[in-house]
Amino acid sequence: MTVMQTKSSKRPGASRKEVTHERIVEVASRAIRRSGYDGTGVADIMKEAGLTHGGFYAHFASRDALLAEAGDRAGADAVALATKVAASAPPGQAVRAIMEAYLSPEHIASIERGCPVSALASEMPRQAPEVRHAATVHIKEMVDLLARQMPDWGQPQAHEQAMALLCSLIGTTMLARAVDDPKLSAALCAATVKQFLPAAE
Repeated sequence: MTVMQTKSSKRPGASRKEVTHERIVEVASRAIRRSGYDGTGVADIMKEAGLTHGGFYAHFASRDALLAEAGDRAGADAVALATKVAASAPPGQAVRAIMEAYLSPEHIASIERGCPVSALASEMPRQAPEVRHAATVHIKEMVDLLARQMPDWGQPQAHEQAMALLCSLIGTTMLARAVDDPKLSAALCAATVKQFLPAAE
């Protein structure tokens, strides 16, 4: 089973500045999921990236610009991974595969490398417009991806079902991470899968 955990990617032939920029964004994309937007400081990100604080403004105009780019990276990676999960599933099983990957114990435990929306949704309303926009773009992409896997793809209800499913996946993940009872966490995930699969297959 493919698990919803993103992995870092490097572009071949990039300049030294581009490589450094990519490293900062990669570190920040993990940091915001691990510590939240408000718990992520520029100094800490630069230190984790092995760079000095003073070099930050050679790459970003502001902290919000970094948060937006980090969120965009994390969201794009999550959508790409979900797309890969769907493509690798047997015919008619894409929704099941995405649900099982998203609600897997590994994804629940891996907030730093998992879906940024389930990690950060409660903080997004208080962020700068560019940070919220980055999240919105990839939320729409996830809705579209899920809708294309529905049996009635092409009908209005397919998008409605996809939106409801995405809301349930994100909400379930947030609750499963919030509780301190492993059995309850697993039961929440199992209940969501049970409720949605009949409508999606």
